[in-house]
Amino acid sequence: MSKVIATLTTSVDGYYTGPDDGPGNGLGTGGERLHYWVMGGPWTYKTDRDPNDSMSDVDKEFYESLTEGMGAGICGRGMYDSAGAWGGTNPFDGTLWVVTHRPEDAPDPDTGFRFVNGLDNAMEEATAAADGKGIAIGGGGDVIRQALTAGYVDVLGISTAPVVLGRGKQLFDGFDQDLDLEIQDVFSSQYATHTIYKVKK
Repeated sequence: MSKVIATLTTSVDGYYTGPDDGPGNGLGTGGERLHYWVMGGPWTYKTDRDPNDSMSDVDKEFYESLTEGMGAGICGRGMYDSAGAWGGTNPFDGTLWVVTHRPEDAPDPDTGFRFVNGLDNAMEEATAAADGKGIAIGGGGDVIRQALTAGYVDVLGISTAPVVLGRGKQLFDGFDQDLDLEIQDVFSSQYATHTIYKVKK
């Protein structure tokens, strides 16, 4: 059975985007700060990133601890669109299933993306393709909430950036489930504190 890992970065006040997120402004206004740890330092959508910046050793250790052995991934259509479809090619290991109400918009399968209507269908197809390897659910928040509600998630990785956004989209907005979590590991760097939780079932 594939282990399912959901992971997302939030602000201290629980936002995973700033306001006005969308294509060309994927993390919303001011939301770039959430991913300083990913980019290895400050960056914005309007300026070029320093080519010398790279993920710190601590951040890389966290990232690799969650992604090693992954056989497939799942994300929502909003994340796919906001990320600009990652330039048209899946940058992750394994096929990435995109949960969408418009599966007819699917790109060529050679891009590494598969569009599917509904999380249950995505999980079924991703599980078959992963062939016992893990499945990573990378967001957005709506897909992670659905996966937690359905009981799919075994491990939850929350990266907390040292910023208060005040507005945007919150990970647990409207979530009404009672979950017990067990802290498995914590990684801290200049730009984020990463906590890995086991979801008790």
